[in-house]
Amino acid sequence: MIIIKGKIVVISGPSGVGKGTICKRIMELINAKFSVSTTTRSPREGEINGKDYYFVSTEVFREKIKNNEFLEYNIYNENYYGTSKNEVLDIINKGINVLLEIDVNGAYNIKKIFPEALLIYIAPPSMEVLRQRLIDRRTEEISVIENRLKIAEEELKMVEFYDYVIVNDDLDKAILEVKECILKKI
Repeated sequence: MIIIKGKIVVISGPSGVGKGTICKRIMELINAKFSVSTTTRSPREGEINGKDYYFVSTEVFREKIKNNEFLEYNIYNENYYGTSKNEVLDIINKGINVLLEIDVNGAYNIKKIFPEALLIYIAPPSMEVLRQRLIDRRTEEISVIENRLKIAEEELKMVEFYDYVIVNDDLDKAILEVKECILKKI
């Protein structure tokens, strides 16, 4: 019997672009499982440990790095984020597709390990629209928002290694485009 491994789909984009919403809707539309990232940032209102992220201390995160527990990890906006090696390998080895919501550096590292991974970047229609979305979330101070916008500008310079770039100017349209890209690959 031949076991067909699942595919890896990476969704990236700046904070506030709608990645989380798109990922949740995609999970309803295709056969895939979401890989929950580990982070040292504090949970936002409504986020659930183990569902949205695994929230851990910096000390615990660094111990996981020492123990080689991540496929990739990075510091984003002064917090650690990482993708569990065991979780992803368990999912794909069962023949299930896995969806990763990670930043551009993490996506680049995943592509080095898994060249067949599908990388999709979700872009804002403009930086001003992104700024307003971040402000409207009302979850962060303006200084944090400004830092996120600077990071977004840098990330947009790195999208050339993505398989697809989708502009989220209409959420339903963006979800459909992401779904179509994924279905072409899996």
